[in-house]
Amino acid sequence: MTLRLASLLEVAEQFDAIVLDQWGVLHDGTVPYAGSIECLAQLKAAGCTLAVLSNSGKRAAANMKRIADMGFARSLFDVVMTSGEALWQDIRQGRVAERCFFPIERAPGDAEAWADGLDVALTDTVETAKAILLMGLPDNAIDASFASTFDAALSLGMPVLCTNPDRASPRADGRIVVSPGALAHAHATRGGDVRFYGKPHLPVFQSLEAALGVSAAQLLMVGDSLEHDVAGGHGAGWSTAFVEGGLHAMRFQDNDPTRVLAVLVADAAAPTPDFAIPRLK
Repeated sequence: MTLRLASLLEVAEQFDAIVLDQWGVLHDGTVPYAGSIECLAQLKAAGCTLAVLSNSGKRAAANMKRIADMGFARSLFDVVMTSGEALWQDIRQGRVAERCFFPIERAPGDAEAWADGLDVALTDTVETAKAILLMGLPDNAIDASFASTFDAALSLGMPVLCTNPDRASPRADGRIVVSPGALAHAHATRGGDVRFYGKPHLPVFQSLEAALGVSAAQLLMVGDSLEHDVAGGHGAGWSTAFVEGGLHAMRFQDNDPTRVLAVLVADAAAPTPDFAIPRLK
């Protein structure tokens, strides 16, 4: 049964660390959600260890800068972990064989910045690559625009390294945009070789556990995605808190939140979150 909260402070003392998703929880991609900075400041003042776990194709430092530029003090967060960071570390430590990538990025230069410090090459033709690096999509992306790229990957048997498993992401004014995970899952359905980094897959949760030095039973995952945050946290043995005001905000508007959550959980075939909260406060 899900316990509805008015504030995370109601349960914060039950956990050694609170881990927060980024988009849909802290901000909408442009500005912080109302009250989110104040909430984190209160949690920190109460002695909470705070971390960010984001399905972002960019590295951890780039995401920390993004958050800081929106007004979140760097001192609020003990650790920032991203799926892009997880892949970068795997390549550096020799756990990924491919070294030449065809990048799909949200903005020009994202892949080049991500690859800094690695002995890898980026190419602008699929045929000369050894893998596709699917790290981001422009907000106005249309799936069909990438059809030829994924057709080529399928015919060549080329792996797709997806560092953002999210299928959709919230933006300002309630907009929802297509995210890389939608393309990656469609490609996998066609028989393509897709390797996912990030939530809900267990390794990124285990990496953050190790970085925090906190056992799974003492961690709370706070997110707005049942598929990624809640399912992933549950699978890692963490407690979970679902934020209604992010990805599914329109579903909860002027509707019974208990009933809406039950429908969303059933539709996603996801575990029921331990807690639910309208927004970060």
